Amino acid sequence: MILEALMAVAFAGALAVFLAPDAWAGRLAFAISLVPFAGSLYLWSGFEAGGNALTGGNIAYATQIEWLEVGGRSVSWFVGLDGISLPLFVLTTFLVPLAIVSAWTPIDSRQSQFYGLMLFMEANLLGVFTALDFFLWFVFWEAVLVPMYFLIGIWGGNDRKYAAIKFFVYTNAASLLMFIGFMSLVFALGDSVSSFALPEIAQAVAAGGLDTWFGIPPDQIAMIAFLAMFLGFAVKVPIVPFHTWLPDAHVQAPTPASVLLAGVLLKMGTYALLRFNFTMLPDQASALAIPIAAIAVISVIYGAILALGQNDLKRIVAYSSVSSMGYVILGLIAFTEFGVGGATFQMVAHGLISGLMFMAVGVIYNTTHTREIDEMAGMADRMPVTVGILVAGAFGYMGLPLMAGFAGEFFIFVGSLSAPVLPYAPVFTALAMFGIVIVAGYLLSAMQSTLFGPFELDTDYEVGPAPFHDVAPLAVLLVAIIVLGVAPDIFFEMIRDAAVPVVEGVTIDG
Repeated sequence: MILEALMAVAFAGALAVFLAPDAWAGRLAFAISLVPFAGSLYLWSGFEAGGNALTGGNIAYATQIEWLEVGGRSVSWFVGLDGISLPLFVLTTFLVPLAIVSAWTPIDSRQSQFYGLMLFMEANLLGVFTALDFFLWFVFWEAVLVPMYFLIGIWGGNDRKYAAIKFFVYTNAASLLMFIGFMSLVFALGDSVSSFALPEIAQAVAAGGLDTWFGIPPDQIAMIAFLAMFLGFAVKVPIVPFHTWLPDAHVQAPTPASVLLAGVLLKMGTYALLRFNFTMLPDQASALAIPIAAIAVISVIYGAILALGQNDLKRIVAYSSVSSMGYVILGLIAFTEFGVGGATFQMVAHGLISGLMFMAVGVIYNTTHTREIDEMAGMADRMPVTVGILVAGAFGYMGLPLMAGFAGEFFIFVGSLSAPVLPYAPVFTALAMFGIVIVAGYLLSAMQSTLFGPFELDTDYEVGPAPFHDVAPLAVLLVAIIVLGVAPDIFFEMIRDAAVPVVEGVTIDG
């Protein structure tokens, strides 16, 4: 019951912080958030890899209690972890305390509500990565939208209401489409499943349990379900052309919310794609390998080109996320051990690097009150530590060796080059690699313009070194990025163990 205990701490902590005075809400929230983090380290230390939870592998720390019955199928409180979900669970509990500390400087109003929403969001994120019953998972999935909507809509920038509504409408409409796709799959399974447990459904589909439903043949039902779920999750990732809500949400969101949005919430989409589309319906994914790979490469290059044309530092990092998620999709569609494993590893690596980049931009904004490239120069002289960490994070985004980003992209490229289900795999891989050149171009250009040269800033604010509590989370994130880059096996071995059954589930023609 340790998973339930950690989620309960986050839920109860959210309520306690809501009721706490503003004066010490931030410190209380940080202290409470350390409990789930410590718990995740305990889970990690005792975890023994045992395959994939959905394909019949060992489910660590599992609890299954029947809850209610819907349409002749039982709904259960069913939670557990495997080598794919545990790294994302640890990532969530690691980023939340750092995001809370990063809020101590910029958040100066309604603090108890802000920090309470942060903990409430953490609790639901943990639910998303542990739930193994569809209805339970869907409750957590939708509940995550609520605190993020308020974080953007109340503490965001001048256009916060527009960005919050756009975020909510896009992602909620996508959830409806995904829900319809999944339920059509479940009903087509008929009596071959007796619950909404994801392992039971995945194994029933793999065993050929789909039947004709309303005159629609099983193969068509599977493809319809795949497309509906893919489109629904694609909005959440997001990938081109469903990405337009993301830059608005990031630019308007307060920095701590941007850290969690890029670091964890986007991973909900790629995690769900891996669990539902690529694990449950691998043959449908392989049949669409070329268009999916094309979407991945377009996201990589188009996202990078859009970032190249931005003047707002935060918008640059936002478009970088679109580009980075394209690499994850390419790794998934490769259907190789290193492709799927590298995609999962890249989710964690990007979570750390994007969190660092947004946090560093936020620290600079706290001091300068601007994010416009053409309004500042020479920031390295005034904020040397912050700027140094920002530069290191940018090099991590570019795939500098011995940093987490390099390991993730290297695994993906190795896996995609030898992808048996993807025709012209070397061409798609080469095009994706070219995206790194564009990434280097816009990041180096932005840093050259804002960080180096003689100091210049169009503002009346005094510019100097950031407070320790602003810089400390940056340093912690940078250390984590380097450690994961130097020793990727601390996560990659468990990830690969859970990825192999996914790869084995796809039918390779010829």
